[in-house]
Amino acid sequence: MRADYHTVKEVTADKAYLSHDNLAVVAEVGGTAFIPFKSNSGPGEEDSLWGKMYHYFSFRREEFLTHYHQRSNAESTFSMVKAKFRDSVRSKTDVAMRNEVLCKFLCHNICCVIQAQCELGIEAVFWPAKEEEEASDDAPAVLPMVRPG
Repeated sequence: MRADYHTVKEVTADKAYLSHDNLAVVAEVGGTAFIPFKSNSGPGEEDSLWGKMYHYFSFRREEFLTHYHQRSNAESTFSMVKAKFRDSVRSKTDVAMRNEVLCKFLCHNICCVIQAQCELGIEAVFWPAKEEEEASDDAPAVLPMVRPG
């Protein structure tokens, strides 16, 4: 796991990734691995990382699953982006591929904002009326969201 450029606080993964090694690798970089235990998993040694996480999973299940289910939010987002913009990347170079994927996520976020705007009846105001503009010359340039009516 590369933590050279990022601070790792939490790692979530499904049961297939549950192992002593994976728990240790995440702990080495300062994070906590939220990987649910399998039905045949045992508590292990009392003071080991495995034992601590097993007891956390067993006795504080709701708190554990709150962290774990953040994974489903990320997976839902990836699924929506793939469904809307396809799962292929056509660019050839690493930089171009990265930019293409980032553009897909940017477009997805714009689509979500537009959908929320339509569903919630929010009217976007892109420039103020003349009298408002003269009154607030020092005001920051922010696009206010106004509900109609």
